[in-house]
Amino acid sequence: MLACVFESLGRRIADHPRSAIVTWAVITVLGFALAVFGVHGESLFSRLTSGAPVVPGSQSYEGAAILDRISPTGEYVSLIVDGVTPSATGVADVMAAAHTELLKISGVESVLDPIIVPDGPESDVGKLFTAQDGAGFLVVVGVEPGMSDDAEAAAIADVADVLRTVPESLAATNAGVTGLVGGNALILDAITSQVERDLTTGEAIALPIALIIMVAVFGGFLAAAMPMAGALASIGVGLGLLLGMSYLMKIDASVVNVVTLLGLGLSIDYGLLIVSRFREELQRLTAESATENPGKRRRSRADTQVEQALVTTMGTAGRTVAFSAVTVAISIAGLMVFTPEILRSIGGAGLAVILVAVATALTLVPALLRLAGKRLLRPGILSTIPGIRQVLTRTAAADRDEGVFSRLATRVQRHPAWVMIGCVVVLGVLAIPAAGLQMRNSGIELLPASSPQRQFVTQLAEQFPSTASPEIHVLVRDDEAGAQAFADSIASLDGVDSVTAPALIDDYATVGVYISSGDPGGSQALDVVGAIRDLDPGADYWVLGQAAGQVDFVHALGERVWWAVGIVVLATFVLLFLMTGSVVIPVKALLTNAISLAASLGVLVWVFQDGHLSGLLGFSSTGGIETFVVALVIAFAFGLAMDYEVFLLSRIKELHDEGVDSETAVRLGLQRTGRIITSAAAIIIVVFAGFVFGQLLIIKQVGFALAVAILIDATIVRMLLVPATMTLLGKWNWWAPAPLRRLHERFGITH
Repeated sequence: MLACVFESLGRRIADHPRSAIVTWAVITVLGFALAVFGVHGESLFSRLTSGAPVVPGSQSYEGAAILDRISPTGEYVSLIVDGVTPSATGVADVMAAAHTELLKISGVESVLDPIIVPDGPESDVGKLFTAQDGAGFLVVVGVEPGMSDDAEAAAIADVADVLRTVPESLAATNAGVTGLVGGNALILDAITSQVERDLTTGEAIALPIALIIMVAVFGGFLAAAMPMAGALASIGVGLGLLLGMSYLMKIDASVVNVVTLLGLGLSIDYGLLIVSRFREELQRLTAESATENPGKRRRSRADTQVEQALVTTMGTAGRTVAFSAVTVAISIAGLMVFTPEILRSIGGAGLAVILVAVATALTLVPALLRLAGKRLLRPGILSTIPGIRQVLTRTAAADRDEGVFSRLATRVQRHPAWVMIGCVVVLGVLAIPAAGLQMRNSGIELLPASSPQRQFVTQLAEQFPSTASPEIHVLVRDDEAGAQAFADSIASLDGVDSVTAPALIDDYATVGVYISSGDPGGSQALDVVGAIRDLDPGADYWVLGQAAGQVDFVHALGERVWWAVGIVVLATFVLLFLMTGSVVIPVKALLTNAISLAASLGVLVWVFQDGHLSGLLGFSSTGGIETFVVALVIAFAFGLAMDYEVFLLSRIKELHDEGVDSETAVRLGLQRTGRIITSAAAIIIVVFAGFVFGQLLIIKQVGFALAVAILIDATIVRMLLVPATMTLLGKWNWWAPAPLRRLHERFGITH
């Protein structure tokens, strides 16, 4: 049986606990070192990418690739000077010195500002570089295209350093001068730096609170520290693995935090289950031994009871953890079915981190338990403190058949139909806002309003409108006459404010399209993209821009979504059938999880799309949910919901196999797992909520949505809806057609 495999692993760990701990310590330190210092000086964070999610093979992707090939452009770094006119005393001298310094930098191709252009600030060109209010000007430095990544990065850094000295020099003769330096490369740096800061902030909030919850659960620091050790190992090794994956695929900056969320939460969840079951088994064996051999004691490390408890734990809770990890992995693997690179990278990275989390739970945590032995049963130092002792008496491990959760189950079982109806109604109401879901690919709006790069982009748009890019770009393979005719057709579309004259590049022409709303990712932009793509200019053409990429991303999701859903549903059904021998339980689990997911998405839309709680959570609504966040939340939330489903079902199935009737099995199963499920849920909610306090909008959305999903699942679904439905179904919970029953008898996953 499968349990024998885990029992054998438990014996090996019991025989060599120090080897397992040392191995994990070395791997963890190595993982952190690689992530921070990297290979050849390239850390994980220096290898991250950012930008709107792209879909290889889509029209917007191919058009952008053609444009880059026929018209390669280098990076630009700009300085907005505020608080002085370009013709003010001393400005020309300061800028002349700055020009000299900038042109000395290897890779600088051009320097433009209102002072250096012919005829100066009063010329038509000079006015383009002068602020709308006249009290400021713009400096634009172009870097040569085609440079190596390292050379380009060095040139940009040197240019930015020189530009940052300009406002200070100008302030010497013109008080109150300020400046902002910005550019695409600097925006990317700002996002990756924000990811790093948000990661630190999230962990700083989540880990201490998670430790406090586990101390309350276990009644002491020793037991609570073990899942935390597994979590830290998972983070370190996971970050190291992400560095390795960055050499195989592009890793978006947001992937780091998202994957860290998953690894941290699962490691604590699994560690909590292992530690709790070990304490339960050790307490049972100790009690039995005391009855049979009163007064007999042995050293904890030599005590065979500790080894026996560990072996039993691995054969029961260890099996549950492994099974749970498989269900989560299947859900995350569904992301790899989609074509967008960011979903594939999250799917691949998520699978790697799940593997690490389950490995720490099945090796590192048991090794720590083996060394701790019976010390885990002793009252902790906190239990000697009046007041805290009373709290721990209520919250710490109390493995009894009667308690809060059995009483809750009893109440539910008195009126199961009404409880089920009430739960479905509540979840349905929460799901209503999801019907108005709008997805979008945001740009600079992802950064907080306090970010200098966001302030730079905002001020650039307000004070230098001539630098504003069209919301939509069209690339057409045609001559000037054909391109102009196409541009005229576009100009007549609803929502189009104006179009630029076609710019010829080789055999192609580009046309810029300005829309009335000015929002490059709004509903009007999406409508205009669709209308342009419905035109027939008689030549090949490509529609580019934020809205076009957004349309292609959503289309890519729609193309593969049923493949992903089908794979996840089928695999989950098969695994739950092999675990339970029932076809009813898998169907019920899939339906309840679907309703729970809909409710979670409804709350996400209500908060982040509609802007409720924006002041409390510190964000500005972009009018939609980031495109890949929806797919990611569904995959992660479904996997984590199945996590708790497996925790609960495994205990109910144990009791059912022992001959306990269905109603009693549900009540006792909920009592024996309810504390673990709610504790694990509370910890993972804290982990996810910790990242809501970060600044990057995507991470806020993911952290909030998953925290809400776990809250809904661990309370309404797992504590109320599941007991109610299983009570109503009674013996039908375990029904399967005769051929499938025989199949389960042969291949089923049993204890």
